[in-house]
Amino acid sequence: MNAGGEVLVALAIAVGLVGIVVPILPGTILIFAAITVWAIASGGSVAWTTFAVATFLLVTSGVVKYTWPGRRMKDAGIPTRSLVVGGLVGIVGFFVIPIVGLFIGFVLGTYLAELPRHRSVVGGSTRMRDSHSAAWRSTVHATKAAGLSILVELLGALLASGVWLAAVLFT
Repeated sequence: MNAGGEVLVALAIAVGLVGIVVPILPGTILIFAAITVWAIASGGSVAWTTFAVATFLLVTSGVVKYTWPGRRMKDAGIPTRSLVVGGLVGIVGFFVIPIVGLFIGFVLGTYLAELPRHRSVVGGSTRMRDSHSAAWRSTVHATKAAGLSILVELLGALLASGVWLAAVLFT
Protein backbone atom coordinates (compact mmCIF):
# COMPACT_ATOMS: atom_id res chain seq x y z
CA MET A 1 0.00 0.00 0.00
CA ASN A 2 1.29 3.46 -0.81
CA ALA A 3 1.87 6.21 1.76
CA GLY A 4 -1.36 8.01 0.91
CA GLY A 5 -3.39 4.87 1.54
CA GLU A 6 -1.63 4.32 4.85
CA VAL A 7 -2.45 7.88 5.89
CA LEU A 8 -6.12 7.24 5.11
CA VAL A 9 -6.01 4.01 7.14
CA ALA A 10 -4.37 5.93 10.01
CA LEU A 11 -7.11 8.57 9.85
CA ALA A 12 -9.81 5.89 9.92
CA ILE A 13 -8.13 4.30 12.94
CA ALA A 14 -7.93 7.69 14.69
CA VAL A 15 -11.62 8.33 14.02
CA GLY A 16 -12.36 4.85 15.37
CA LEU A 17 -10.46 5.60 18.57
CA VAL A 18 -12.45 8.79 19.04
CA GLY A 19 -15.62 6.81 18.32
CA ILE A 20 -14.86 4.53 21.25
CA VAL A 21 -14.48 7.37 23.72
CA VAL A 22 -17.35 9.43 22.28
CA PRO A 23 -19.74 6.73 21.13
CA ILE A 24 -20.95 8.39 17.95
CA LEU A 25 -19.35 5.91 15.57
CA PRO A 26 -18.74 2.18 15.96
CA GLY A 27 -15.06 2.66 16.78
CA THR A 28 -13.92 -0.93 17.03
CA ILE A 29 -15.62 -1.88 13.76
CA LEU A 30 -14.05 1.10 12.01
CA ILE A 31 -10.58 0.16 13.28
CA PHE A 32 -11.10 -3.46 12.25
CA ALA A 33 -12.27 -2.40 8.78
CA ALA A 34 -9.32 -0.04 8.32
CA ILE A 35 -6.78 -2.71 9.26
CA THR A 36 -8.58 -5.23 7.04
CA VAL A 37 -8.38 -2.88 4.05
CA TRP A 38 -4.70 -2.28 4.78
CA ALA A 39 -3.97 -6.03 5.01
CA ILE A 40 -5.78 -6.75 1.73
CA ALA A 41 -4.04 -3.89 -0.07
CA SER A 42 -0.60 -4.63 1.38
CA GLY A 43 -0.69 -8.41 1.25
CA GLY A 44 2.11 -10.60 2.49
CA SER A 45 2.80 -12.42 5.70
CA VAL A 46 3.48 -9.31 7.80
CA ALA A 47 0.16 -7.72 6.79
CA TRP A 48 -1.85 -10.86 7.49
CA THR A 49 -0.05 -11.55 10.77
CA THR A 50 -0.76 -7.96 11.80
CA PHE A 51 -4.39 -8.43 10.81
CA ALA A 52 -4.64 -11.64 12.86
CA VAL A 53 -3.06 -10.10 15.97
CA ALA A 54 -5.20 -6.94 15.69
CA THR A 55 -8.34 -9.03 15.22
CA PHE A 56 -7.48 -11.13 18.26
CA LEU A 57 -6.95 -8.00 20.38
CA LEU A 58 -10.19 -6.38 19.22
CA VAL A 59 -12.28 -9.52 19.73
CA THR A 60 -10.73 -10.24 23.13
CA SER A 61 -11.35 -6.70 24.35
CA GLY A 62 -14.91 -6.92 23.02
CA VAL A 63 -15.58 -10.07 25.01
CA VAL A 64 -13.99 -8.67 28.17
CA LYS A 65 -15.84 -5.38 27.65
CA TYR A 66 -19.18 -7.13 28.08
CA THR A 67 -18.34 -9.83 30.61
CA TRP A 68 -16.21 -8.09 33.24
CA PRO A 69 -18.34 -4.97 33.93
CA GLY A 70 -21.54 -6.99 33.50
CA ARG A 71 -20.44 -9.44 36.16
CA ARG A 72 -19.54 -6.58 38.51
CA MET A 73 -23.00 -5.03 38.07
CA LYS A 74 -24.69 -8.39 38.57
CA ASP A 75 -22.70 -8.90 41.78
CA ALA A 76 -23.86 -5.43 42.93
CA GLY A 77 -27.48 -6.41 42.22
CA ILE A 78 -28.10 -3.90 39.43
CA PRO A 79 -30.73 -5.35 37.08
CA THR A 80 -30.35 -5.24 33.31
CA ARG A 81 -33.57 -3.23 33.11
CA SER A 82 -31.89 -0.27 34.83
CA LEU A 83 -29.06 -0.31 32.32
CA VAL A 84 -31.47 -0.51 29.40
CA VAL A 85 -33.43 2.46 30.73
CA GLY A 86 -30.17 4.34 31.30
CA GLY A 87 -29.04 3.57 27.76
CA LEU A 88 -32.32 4.64 26.20
CA VAL A 89 -32.44 7.90 28.14
CA GLY A 90 -28.77 8.38 27.23
CA ILE A 91 -29.61 8.09 23.53
CA VAL A 92 -32.38 10.66 23.90
CA GLY A 93 -30.02 12.87 25.89
CA PHE A 94 -27.43 12.65 23.12
CA PHE A 95 -29.85 14.32 20.72
CA VAL A 96 -31.11 16.85 23.25
CA ILE A 97 -27.64 17.86 24.47
CA PRO A 98 -25.06 16.77 21.85
CA ILE A 99 -22.15 14.62 23.10
CA VAL A 100 -22.48 15.18 26.89
CA GLY A 101 -26.21 14.38 26.79
CA LEU A 102 -25.34 10.71 26.35
CA PHE A 103 -23.53 10.65 29.69
CA ILE A 104 -26.08 12.83 31.49
CA GLY A 105 -28.96 10.78 30.08
CA PHE A 106 -27.36 7.49 31.08
CA VAL A 107 -26.84 8.65 34.66
CA LEU A 108 -30.33 10.16 34.90
CA GLY A 109 -32.02 7.15 33.31
CA THR A 110 -30.21 4.66 35.51
CA TYR A 111 -31.03 6.67 38.63
CA LEU A 112 -34.70 6.97 37.69
CA ALA A 113 -34.88 3.22 37.02
CA GLU A 114 -33.18 2.38 40.32
CA LEU A 115 -35.20 4.76 42.51
CA PRO A 116 -38.50 2.79 42.50
CA ARG A 117 -36.62 -0.45 43.05
CA HIS A 118 -34.90 0.92 46.14
CA ARG A 119 -38.08 2.55 47.45
CA SER A 120 -39.77 -0.82 47.53
CA VAL A 121 -36.74 -2.35 49.26
CA VAL A 122 -36.41 0.41 51.85
CA GLY A 123 -40.18 0.73 52.21
CA GLY A 124 -42.41 3.70 52.81
CA SER A 125 -41.94 7.43 52.46
CA THR A 126 -40.27 7.74 55.86
CA ARG A 127 -37.14 6.20 54.37
CA MET A 128 -37.15 8.35 51.21
CA ARG A 129 -33.63 9.63 51.89
CA ASP A 130 -32.32 6.08 52.23
CA SER A 131 -33.93 5.07 48.94
CA HIS A 132 -32.37 8.06 47.15
CA SER A 133 -28.91 7.28 48.48
CA ALA A 134 -29.26 3.58 47.62
CA ALA A 135 -30.43 4.45 44.09
CA TRP A 136 -27.53 6.88 43.74
CA ARG A 137 -25.02 4.23 44.89
CA SER A 138 -26.39 1.84 42.26
CA THR A 139 -26.18 4.58 39.63
CA VAL A 140 -22.56 5.35 40.52
CA HIS A 141 -21.74 1.64 40.36
CA ALA A 142 -23.39 1.32 36.94
CA THR A 143 -21.58 4.42 35.67
CA LYS A 144 -18.22 3.06 36.84
CA ALA A 145 -18.96 -0.22 35.09
CA ALA A 146 -19.85 1.63 31.87
CA GLY A 147 -16.59 3.58 32.16
CA LEU A 148 -14.67 0.35 32.72
CA SER A 149 -16.30 -1.07 29.60
CA ILE A 150 -15.14 1.91 27.54
CA LEU A 151 -11.60 1.66 28.95
CA VAL A 152 -11.37 -2.05 28.14
CA GLU A 153 -12.53 -1.43 24.57
CA LEU A 154 -10.13 1.50 24.22
CA LEU A 155 -7.21 -0.56 25.50
CA GLY A 156 -7.86 -3.31 22.95
CA ALA A 157 -8.22 -0.75 20.16
CA LEU A 158 -5.02 1.06 21.16
CA LEU A 159 -3.09 -2.21 21.25
CA ALA A 160 -4.46 -3.23 17.83
CA SER A 161 -3.61 0.23 16.46
CA GLY A 162 -0.12 -0.04 17.92
CA VAL A 163 0.40 -3.41 16.26
CA TRP A 164 -0.70 -1.92 12.93
CA LEU A 165 1.56 1.13 13.38
CA ALA A 166 4.55 -1.07 14.22
CA ALA A 167 3.92 -3.15 11.10
CA VAL A 168 3.71 -0.02 8.94
CA LEU A 169 6.87 1.51 10.40
CA PHE A 170 8.96 -1.64 10.20
CA THR A 171 8.00 -2.75 6.68
